[in-house]
Amino acid sequence: MGLGAELRRRRELAGITREVAGDAIRASTAKISRLELGRVSFKERDVADLLTLYKVTDEAERAEFLDLVRKANAPGWWHRYADLLPNWFETYLGLEQAAAVIRTYELQFIPGLLQTREYARAVTQLACTRAEEIERRVELRMRRQDLLSAPDGPTLWAVIDEAALRRSIGGTELAREQLTHLLEVNEQPNVSLQIAPLSYGGHPAAGGPFTLLRFAQPDLPDIVYLEQLTSALYLDKRADVEHYALVMDRLVAQVEPPARTAELLDKIRKEL
Repeated sequence: MGLGAELRRRRELAGITREVAGDAIRASTAKISRLELGRVSFKERDVADLLTLYKVTDEAERAEFLDLVRKANAPGWWHRYADLLPNWFETYLGLEQAAAVIRTYELQFIPGLLQTREYARAVTQLACTRAEEIERRVELRMRRQDLLSAPDGPTLWAVIDEAALRRSIGGTELAREQLTHLLEVNEQPNVSLQIAPLSYGGHPAAGGPFTLLRFAQPDLPDIVYLEQLTSALYLDKRADVEHYALVMDRLVAQVEPPARTAELLDKIRKEL
């Protein structure tokens, strides 16, 4: 979706309509919309023709775009789980793998990238009853976490509401093990955790959980991910992204600082 969003931005900067763009690659207006939303695969020839139409002539810039096309079309490791994944979540997995910085606020559960296997299983069982499917979904979640220890892995900055830390999912012992895991992962240099205490009352992110994704490629816009029960929203318009970035900035400034995270996690663990 990041590549599609950048293609849309370049089209709009060039003052070209979707109809004209569609004619340039022998496609419908609907296909241009799907390309820009990341809903269909990209063809190098089509992207090259669109870049020419949008007056993107710098060879290095064009080469970077086409390299992104090849990467976007390569099957991800999650392809083997395609039967479990709705299209909207496959899109997120691709963005998560490509992100340089992931900033997330979670209200109800521990973020997926930080869950233990047993916690992930307990959460999965809330919506799934087939044993084989549960185990494959847990395996998928564990596989996602590999990116945090990868040499070129992203920086994860997570704010977790105290309610998620105290919510008993799977029993007290499981909850304590999850908190111990958070204490350990908080020591990783690319992970920063903050806690939003219940005692703070309302805060800027009271509207619900969200994730901000930032990419190393300067041409790719930041994306806001909002997950719902049966779908997700991907926001990439500058006004939307800036609004959520401001909310996140205000949130991290108001809740407990990272320096207190270990102390608070240990305190909650002892109180369970």
